[in-house]
Amino acid sequence: MERADSGQKLYSRMRLWEFPDQYVIEPTDGPSAASLSINRHDASFTLIDELPESNSLRVPKIQTIFGVVGMLKLLAGSYLIVVTERECVGSYLGHPIYKILSLKVFPCDHSLKTSNAQQKKMEAEFSGLLNIVERTSGLFFSYDTNLTLSVQRLHDLGDESKLLPLWRQAEPRFLWNNYMLEVLIDNKLDPYLLPVIQGSILYIDAALCFLPYFL
Repeated sequence: MERADSGQKLYSRMRLWEFPDQYVIEPTDGPSAASLSINRHDASFTLIDELPESNSLRVPKIQTIFGVVGMLKLLAGSYLIVVTERECVGSYLGHPIYKILSLKVFPCDHSLKTSNAQQKKMEAEFSGLLNIVERTSGLFFSYDTNLTLSVQRLHDLGDESKLLPLWRQAEPRFLWNNYMLEVLIDNKLDPYLLPVIQGSILYIDAALCFLPYFL
C-alpha cells in the first residue's frame, strides 16, 4: 500500500459503507481523498479511488462515523472499532476536544465459515468481550493536538514534532488504543489514525486540564 501523506490532517467525519464483502470508509470532511476498504474475510486494507457499485442485490448500509479507533484481532477474526457519536467538551491549546459517546464494533470474521466448531465457540466467547469496549467510558480525543503530553512537554518538544502524524507525537503509556492502531500504522494510514486517551477532565481557573489514566 502506498504511504499516506503524514502531513495531512486527520479525517474528522466519514461515511462507513457496509457491503457484504467489505467495509468502505469514505472521508467527507475535506478535499476528495482515497477511501479505505477493509476486507471482511481477512481484514486486509486497500485504498480505493471509487466506491464499489451498488445494485438491488448489493445495497450497502451507510452511517456517519467520526474516527477509526483501530482493529482488534481475535482467534479467527478481526474487528474494526469506530467512533459513532462524539461531544465537544471544551478546547485545549485552542483546539476542540471531544468525548466519545458511542463506539461500534464491526466484525471482519467471514473466515469463521471455514473454522471448526471449537474455534467458532472460542471466537464467540472472545467476541462477547468486545461489548466491554463499546461500553468503555472516559475516552477523549482531538483531531489537532496531542492530549498525551502536558503543555510544558509540548513546548519543550518544539515545533518540529508537530510536523509528525498525531499518533507519532503521542506518549504510548497514555494512548488507550495503542495496540489497536498497530495494523493501521503498519499500513501507513496516518489520516485515519485517531489517538484516544482514557481519563477525566477538570476545569481550573476556566482552563481545561486532562488527568489521563495509566494503562
